[in-house]
Amino acid sequence: MQARQVFSAYLRGPAEEHPWRYCPSCSKPLERCEDPESAMRCVDPSCRSIHFRNPVPIVAIMVVSGNRVLLCKRRAGTLNEGEWCLPCGYIEFDEDFLTAGRREVKEETGLDVAITSILSVASNFLRSDLHTLAVALLATPTGGLMQAGSDVDDVAWFTVGDPLPKLAFSADSHMIERYFATRLPGAPVDPLYSGSAS
Repeated sequence: MQARQVFSAYLRGPAEEHPWRYCPSCSKPLERCEDPESAMRCVDPSCRSIHFRNPVPIVAIMVVSGNRVLLCKRRAGTLNEGEWCLPCGYIEFDEDFLTAGRREVKEETGLDVAITSILSVASNFLRSDLHTLAVALLATPTGGLMQAGSDVDDVAWFTVGDPLPKLAFSADSHMIERYFATRLPGAPVDPLYSGSAS
């Protein structure tokens, strides 16, 4: 099965207007840079900060036990609410992506996991105002008590081969299908941050 790393949930056109009008560094007005077109430059000659509009880095974690995969039901008020997805979330500024993956699984499912590999990296064009760069990780449970966290309405194991619930993101659907079809192990991860080192 061929790998995919680019997923679009909407028909993309020209880049949407940059949402910032004033410089977060000095509060002076911003103007569009000639190059690149997605950046804005502060008009204050003493500041001249350039502000890019970049995709948001996230992690998505495929927790696997035998032929089962762990999924979360998205709570009301979130993107694609009521649909299911892999545990996922934003990488905090002060954490590495492996620690972020373990934290997100714990927060959303109550389980402790060891990250075993990097499965893929994907661009997700979710809405005109939300583009993410997702590091997809493979993990195995190591402990904890499974229960839905504050970010999700439900968490459950699903056996691959049986019908899966409606998935919120096409990237998740592809990742699950590809992993169980190929069992490709992915790229190794740093054991100091994976949760597998004692």
